[in-house]
Amino acid sequence: MNRLSDDHIRHLRELIGEPDLAGTQFELIREIAVGGMGTVYLVRDRELERPVALKVLSVPDGLGALTARIIREAKTVAQLEHPGIVPVHAVGRLPDGRVYYAMKFVEGKTLDEFRRTQDSLSVLLRIFEKICETVQFAHSRGVLHRDLKPSNIMVGPFGEVLVMDWGIATRVTESAQSPVREADVRKVPSDSGEKLVHTAHGTVLGTPAYMSPEQAQGRIDDLDCRTDVYGLGAILYFLLTGKEPYSDASVDAILARVAAGELRRPRDLSHAVPKRLEATCLKAMARDPERRYDSAAGLASDVTLYLDGQPVSAYRESVVEKSARWLGRNQFVVFVILAYIIVRLIILFWRGV
Repeated sequence: MNRLSDDHIRHLRELIGEPDLAGTQFELIREIAVGGMGTVYLVRDRELERPVALKVLSVPDGLGALTARIIREAKTVAQLEHPGIVPVHAVGRLPDGRVYYAMKFVEGKTLDEFRRTQDSLSVLLRIFEKICETVQFAHSRGVLHRDLKPSNIMVGPFGEVLVMDWGIATRVTESAQSPVREADVRKVPSDSGEKLVHTAHGTVLGTPAYMSPEQAQGRIDDLDCRTDVYGLGAILYFLLTGKEPYSDASVDAILARVAAGELRRPRDLSHAVPKRLEATCLKAMARDPERRYDSAAGLASDVTLYLDGQPVSAYRESVVEKSARWLGRNQFVVFVILAYIIVRLIILFWRGV
């Protein structure tokens, strides 16, 4: 049997797309996911004898801009030590020259997969609270995610919730600057609904159905924490209805609708949930950032108040609604009072007889 030369092996690896792990402590197990510029693999760390996830640059990078983004992402995530963010173990280059970073391997389901198997509203909202908490932590460290969506959230088997893929995250103080030059952006292929779009204002990075109007319009100078609040609102919409906020087949059509702020009391939302939750979701997804929650913590607070049977800041209740909510929260007390009244009436009746 003829032995393949090293050049042939290298060429086949490039065609297949597998990373060259020769000379590293990593042993390839399988591919986990493919993104716009990187592929994530499950590998075994032979030195520490544990599985880890390896994110490897998987597209041509002649100018080195995408390599810089991968390294930047690794450094950003490494500085965000939080239970809801996957820890980064190492960053480096493979023998084939491609940059990588190694991180904890997370078992579980993405949020969109989890949603298909879970109908309990309270369970979904508790998960949403954890997502908001993680995003709020990142904001407190000056980092915007900019690509919040169900497929970037992992739900573990023991209830852990992790916000993933910080590839286009940026510092709040840097939000006025595009992290990638236009010439480099054109090299990145789109996948899974993600699209990089050029507008009259700037470069749009993110996922159309989950990005805010200012992000869809490329208004980079206007991005702040409320941009991620919009993404959280879109995730809440998905959790409440099981559908994306916009279902247009055309990505350009979605961008146009988002930019125009056309989300107005959608039928799927108003028919699916109580008005307090509907108002909470719509406030988070308001076209004008000034009308949104000013923080992820503020959004989470209203969700917590709803779960606790309390009024939320996004919705003004009528007297009837307040009474109904009070009755719902105090069913046992109402039952005891009614039982007491009935017993007293029975006693009075028998005494009268």
